[in-house]
Amino acid sequence: MLGIFKPWHLNERSKMQVLIVGSGKLATELLDKPSLGAPHFVRRWSRASITEGPSVVVHAGSGRELDEVIAYCRETNSALIELATGSKLEIASPAFPVVLCPNTNILMLKFMNMLARSGKLFKGYHIEVTESHQAEKRSAPGTAIAIAQSLGLAANEVVSVRDPEEQLMALGIPPEHLSRHAMHGILIEDGACRILLESRVYGASPYADGVAKIVSAVASYQLENRVYAIDEFIEHGWV
Repeated sequence: MLGIFKPWHLNERSKMQVLIVGSGKLATELLDKPSLGAPHFVRRWSRASITEGPSVVVHAGSGRELDEVIAYCRETNSALIELATGSKLEIASPAFPVVLCPNTNILMLKFMNMLARSGKLFKGYHIEVTESHQAEKRSAPGTAIAIAQSLGLAANEVVSVRDPEEQLMALGIPPEHLSRHAMHGILIEDGACRILLESRVYGASPYADGVAKIVSAVASYQLENRVYAIDEFIEHGWV
């Protein structure tokens, strides 16, 4: 039950505070992204950031501060955008809105939503899923796992590439993007016919732009106090 959503119009006197949690690459990029601020105030998270009204909190950290963030959102009725994969919030029953966004590239999210709806059509075919990210990525490849599951594969069937030489020679990743990229490849074949689908994301811009659109959507609708998958926003056309 999605309930009734009413527009939440913000004006110059009711700008919302957007708090960025984390100190890694993505958090730093979000703090530096001009489009994320308009028309809101963007600040780095600290427990001293409490305001009288609600905020939008973007969790782009490792999880060390998550319990404190949850307490803050509960106290201030703030919305929380969770960017981590495998967060404990996935099975929570929060007293505030939570939006799960393991991927914030909006075009990629729409592609994944299409696969989730139609992946069953390819049952019985030979399918391979390959993903490549920068060598220092240690977390689970959540996007690739979601793609595999939509196509009927297990998570351990995803082929992950982290070797820079293989990324350069076999996958054609440009040298200047070895330190920040995401490539996902899908092969579906039956012997006589072969279908190749591929996505490539270079740099940080698509992720930061996506977060800006998600923040805008959260600030534009009165959300229920529950967990939302970003797919709901995609299906409603909010992003």
